[in-house]
Amino acid sequence: MDETTLLPFNVETREVVYQDRNQRISRIIAQFDGFTKEYYVSDHGQRAALLAVRDGEVLLVRQYRLLINGISYEIPGGKVEEDETPEAAAIRECIEETGVQCSNLKPLISYHPSLDIWDNYTHVFYSELPEETALDSLNQRGWIPLEHCIDMVVTQQLVDGLSIVALLTYNTLVNKR
Repeated sequence: MDETTLLPFNVETREVVYQDRNQRISRIIAQFDGFTKEYYVSDHGQRAALLAVRDGEVLLVRQYRLLINGISYEIPGGKVEEDETPEAAAIRECIEETGVQCSNLKPLISYHPSLDIWDNYTHVFYSELPEETALDSLNQRGWIPLEHCIDMVVTQQLVDGLSIVALLTYNTLVNKR
C-alpha cells in the first residue's frame, strides 16, 4: 500500500539533495504502519503577490516562462525575503516588475500551492489604489479588464496558477460585493 488516510508515526528529513539560491530539495521519509514512503520536497520559501485593480482593470505583467515556452500573463509576485513581511514583498515585487506602486493593501487569500512536494506558502493581497511610478517602455505590463482576465482563465490564455487563484478569488469575494 503506497497511500494512506492515517498519519505517519514518524517523519524524518534525511538529507538535502539539492540547493541553490531559489530552492532547497530535501529527501523526507515518512513511516506509516506497515510501509515507508519517500518524499522529495522542494522548499521555495514563502511567496507574495499583488492584484492591482484600477477602474475595473487588473495589472498583469508579461514574462517568458520556460515550461510553456512562451509569454505568460501574470500578476506581479515573488519570493518573500528573510527580512520582510509578505505585504512588503508584494509591494516590492509589484514595483520591480511593473513600476506600479500600490498602497492600502488588503489580504485576499493565503494558501499552500501543494501539500506534498512543494513548500511554498503563498500570500495574495489586492490594492485598488495603484500609482504609476515608471513608464512601461518595453510593453511588459498591461491593464486588462477583469472580465477579460476571467475569460483568459477559462480559455486557457492565462495559465499561471497564482494568477488564476488571485483573479477568481477577487472576482468572487471582492468584485461581487
